[in-house]
Amino acid sequence: MSPRSTRTTIRDVAREAGVSVTTVSHALNGKGIVAGPTRNRIAEIARRMHYRPHAVASGLRNNRLGVLALVLRPLDTLESFLPDGVDYFVRFAGAASLSALEHGYGLMLLSDPTLPETPSVSLAADGFIITEPVENDPVIDLLLAEEIPFLTVGRDPARDSYSSFIEPDTARTTTQVLDHLVENGARKVAIAVGTDRNHWNIITEKRYREWCAGRGQEPVVLVQGETSGLAGGRVLGEQILAMDDRPDAAYCLTGRHAAGLQARLAEAGISTPGNFLLVAGSDSEQTRNSTPPITAMDLAPEATARAAIAALVEQLGGTPKGDGHGIDGRFIVRESSTR
Repeated sequence: MSPRSTRTTIRDVAREAGVSVTTVSHALNGKGIVAGPTRNRIAEIARRMHYRPHAVASGLRNNRLGVLALVLRPLDTLESFLPDGVDYFVRFAGAASLSALEHGYGLMLLSDPTLPETPSVSLAADGFIITEPVENDPVIDLLLAEEIPFLTVGRDPARDSYSSFIEPDTARTTTQVLDHLVENGARKVAIAVGTDRNHWNIITEKRYREWCAGRGQEPVVLVQGETSGLAGGRVLGEQILAMDDRPDAAYCLTGRHAAGLQARLAEAGISTPGNFLLVAGSDSEQTRNSTPPITAMDLAPEATARAAIAALVEQLGGTPKGDGHGIDGRFIVRESSTR
């Protein structure tokens, strides 16, 4: 990733002024109800901080551009926009692009538009799709402030005040995986989640803890950053090997973590599935090509992308019809979890 510049953002102005991002936007654009002294103070702070509003987006907001924007939030914390072996994002972006064309739009792919180096033209879109937003996501703050329609794939876990989202039934999927492991002989199941504070990580851990309470099992929650990849999975293996009462099964949300964990356990003489059962929450090249292949959830990125584009287009047309339920993944049972 390239180093970030120091250009002032609307969030910087809001923080300095002690007001919300929306208030700053309204004050600088002459909208909303903002008291005169507050408006003047915000304008002075913006001038002093050399803040430059997104003029292109502001000027074009009332015109149909025929462009949708896609922000794949998990990529902003990974080591590359093309993480090795992870095909979910390429599949999602490709399907979203073609689906947008079917609806008469082009698709613009962006990284985090709140970063200082982001050009103003990045907000020149009729609407945004944001995948897996994090808690209190600043991208949502920005779009709300700029009054740009958006839809998220996965809900912002800290916001209950918006309905423009679709999300799979993560709790049901988690239960399905955990029950599968027990049905195949697991005595004690651990989970490995990532560090991004998004719906997927949070709901998976929440449902796992509920499941453990119902079974009387002590939860074993392991955490590794998504960007750690295979090496992070090997660290998970080290952590399990160091436990006195080791789990004999694990549910790793990322395929790379699952593959790294399996490799480290194999080096220690713990075979999969003979001694240890393993499932990944996201299919990848690593899960498909491991020895043995790892059971995984195919998160259906193509179908999810098509559903997201359709829902956003309906929203832009003033006729939203969805109930917020997204596309549930397909459980692919392989050798790593069956005995």
